[in-house]
Amino acid sequence: MLRNRKTCSLKADLEAIPEALDLARASLRTIKQNLFWAFFYNAVGVPLAALGFLSPVFSAFAMGMSDLIVIGNALRLRKWKLR
Repeated sequence: MLRNRKTCSLKADLEAIPEALDLARASLRTIKQNLFWAFFYNAVGVPLAALGFLSPVFSAFAMGMSDLIVIGNALRLRKWKLR
């Protein structure tokens, strides 16, 4: 196992470095997408619910769907492959 301050590789070859960098980029892209969807939901849904334009039942359903979208997006990383 190779270690330094910023990375840890379980493989002893240098070919693992591009794979680790690609996975890190995919993770960062997913984090940014999840933050966008969470912010979008809160920016639109909360004011509409606070002003009474959305029923509490629909608001709860929308929040649950927002959570499922974020979780589903994060789970896409499990199928990530080296390109």
